[in-house]
Amino acid sequence: MSLGGVNIIINNAGVALGSTIEDMRYEDFEWLMNINFWGVVHGTKAFLPHLKAAGDGHIVNISSVFGLIGVPTQGAYNAAKFAVKGFTEALRQELEIEELPIGVTSVHPGGIKTNIARNARFTVRKGWVDEQSNSDFEKAFATSPEQAAQDILQAILKNRRRQLIGADAVLIDLVQRALPTLYQSLLVAGAKRRRQKLLNKAG
Repeated sequence: MSLGGVNIIINNAGVALGSTIEDMRYEDFEWLMNINFWGVVHGTKAFLPHLKAAGDGHIVNISSVFGLIGVPTQGAYNAAKFAVKGFTEALRQELEIEELPIGVTSVHPGGIKTNIARNARFTVRKGWVDEQSNSDFEKAFATSPEQAAQDILQAILKNRRRQLIGADAVLIDLVQRALPTLYQSLLVAGAKRRRQKLLNKAG
């Protein structure tokens, strides 16, 4: 049975894992990478021949602002989303070298109001991650899925190489560009304050 041609593919599967690298279980790391990175790879490679056959198209791969900056307890997620960014940028360049009419966009959302934090896996460790961590993280999500979808459609129409989604993503990108190494010290300072609060709460 033929389902017709394919012109646009959006690789958007994603899961989260809250854990220090020391505490992270290999099986949880592999679970996340299989979805967040290999899902993008398999989706791209499966549909690229169809886009070439159609003679026109666009591939959108969803990275994250955590594909722009490293964040404590997000080492696995960082690894996957940095990988998606590099994979996507390399793909776009290869298609441009071949002069093929297929656009490729790397999308970097900030906090989107989805269930990703609620359904995340996490490793509890005193002073680092507790049962409340995912709920606190979710409170920072500001952009609706509908707005994110509109931004992605605009990126496709304008054939952008990269698309930031949300004011938080724009701010994080600016900080990373202006302070490419100092931002890490700022994150460390904030994480230390949060860690102390968790330790105090735990008694």
